[in-house]
Amino acid sequence: MITTIQVTPTTRERLAALKSSPRETYDELLNKLLALVPQGDDEGTYSDAFRMGLLNARLDIRSGRVTAHEQVKKRLGL
Repeated sequence: MITTIQVTPTTRERLAALKSSPRETYDELLNKLLALVPQGDDEGTYSDAFRMGLLNARLDIRSGRVTAHEQVKKRLGL
């Protein structure tokens, strides 16, 4: 079954720029991107909530929404 998702034209352009070839489908591309979110490690499979937290943490780091380790230690009086 095929479905439709709504994305802005800007998002579509960004996705199109990531395609490895003009013949690659958006479904193939999205599955490759989803594969970048780890499924688990040696200790077992991650829950969906943990995987989403990991993804959000990576986005926070990329956007600069982080606190330096030294600042945290200072706030805690360590």
